[in-house]
Amino acid sequence: MLGSSMKFTDKSIKALKPKSDRYEAWEDNGKGFGIRVSPTGMKSWIFFYRFEGLNRRMTFGRYPAMTLAEAHTLHAKAREQLIKGIDPGELLTRANIEHRGSPTVAQLVNEYIEKWAKRRKRTWQEDIRMLSKDVIPHLGRRKAKDVKRRDIILIIDEIVERGSPITANRTLRIIKKMFSFAVKRGVLDASPCVEIDPPAKENKRERVLTEDEVKIFWLGLEKAKMSDGTKLALRLLLVTAQRKGEVAQAEWSEIDLKSGWWTIPKEKAKNERIHRVPLSQMAIDILKQAKELSRDSRWVFPSVKNQAITPRSISRAIRNNSKKRPPEHPKHKPPYGEFFKTERFSPHDLRRTATSMMTGSGVDELHVSKVLNHTISGVTSRHYNHYTYDKEKQQALETWDRKLNSILTGKKAKVVNLKRK
Repeated sequence: MLGSSMKFTDKSIKALKPKSDRYEAWEDNGKGFGIRVSPTGMKSWIFFYRFEGLNRRMTFGRYPAMTLAEAHTLHAKAREQLIKGIDPGELLTRANIEHRGSPTVAQLVNEYIEKWAKRRKRTWQEDIRMLSKDVIPHLGRRKAKDVKRRDIILIIDEIVERGSPITANRTLRIIKKMFSFAVKRGVLDASPCVEIDPPAKENKRERVLTEDEVKIFWLGLEKAKMSDGTKLALRLLLVTAQRKGEVAQAEWSEIDLKSGWWTIPKEKAKNERIHRVPLSQMAIDILKQAKELSRDSRWVFPSVKNQAITPRSISRAIRNNSKKRPPEHPKHKPPYGEFFKTERFSPHDLRRTATSMMTGSGVDELHVSKVLNHTISGVTSRHYNHYTYDKEKQQALETWDRKLNSILTGKKAKVVNLKRK
C-alpha cells in the first residue's frame, strides 16, 4: 500500500490537489481506508485489503457526492464482511452487475403494458397515456428498484396541484397496479406504493337522465360540435345500453344487420365472455348511417387516422358540449357550445339511464342484467346455466326502443314485457 498517510477531514480532503499522475492518500490507522486523486481532480474512496492471501482493492464512490461519513460506514461494513469470510469487492461487483441489469421505470412501464395491461384491460391505452404523461417524465430513467414512496407521492401531489384530483386517484391506481405486477414478476421485492392513500374522495355516481334530458341530449346532438361518427356512437350507446369502450371499438365483422345481432367477442367484453346484443330498429337505423360514413373501414366508428375512435374521445365530446365543465379542468378553454343544456352527465350515465328506463317499463331485472352483460354470481350460474336469454334480451331492447321513441316523439308507447315460460 503506497502513498502518504494523513488524518481525514473534509478540510484535508479538499486540500488534496491533482498531480500529473494519479495518487492515493490513506487515513491514519484507517485499516486500508483511503482516497484516490486523479489528474483531473476527481476523488474516489478506496479500500485496500487482503482476501485469501491476495491483495485486493475496491472503490466505494466519489467525493463529495459520497461524504466522508458515508464512506466510513461502507468501509466498516466491508470489514465486517471480511471477518465473516466474504470478499466485499466481489459482493460489490455482483451488486453493480445486478443494478445495471435491473429495469428502469420506463422499461417497467413497457413490460407492464405488454405483459399485463394489453392482455387484461380494454382501456390499456389510457394506462399508457397516464403513465407517459406523469410517471415517465419524472422517473423514466430511474431504476424501478430505487423508486421510493416519496417519489410516488410527489407525482400524485403535482397532479392534484394542477387541479386534477380525480385524475390523481386514477394515476395512483395504475402506478400501484404496475408496481404490484413488478413484485409478482420478481422485478422488485416490495412495492413503493404501500400506505399511499388516494388524494381525493370520489362520490359514487348515480346520475340518471330524466325523459326531458334524454330528449335534450338527443336533439342537442344535431348542433353539437363533434364528428358525425361520434354523434352516432353516442346514440348507439344509449339505444343498446352497452359500454362506451365496446361501442367505440365495434367492428363491422361483429355486426349482422340482416339478422339484427351484434356479437361482442370475449376479448372486448369486460367479463371475457361472448355477448350477443339484439339490434332494435333504432339501432339498425343508426348503424346504417354509420356504414355510409365509415365506407370501407373495418371500424364502425373510425377516426381520421382510420383507427377506431377512443372511449376517451366519446367522454370528451360530451364534456366539450356540456353546460358545465368538470371542476378538475379549470384551465380548459370555454366549451364549444352548451348544446346539452342539462346538468353534467357522462357516457356511462347514458347506459345507466337506459337500464333504469327499461326496468321502469316493466322489464325483468335479470333480463336487463343480461342486456348489460353483467356476470351473475354463483356456481350454478357460472358452470351449469348456459341459457342464452336471446329472446329476453331482444324483448327488453324492443321495449326500450318503444320507450325511447315515445320520449323523442311525445307519443305514448305500448310497452309489453315478455315473460319466460
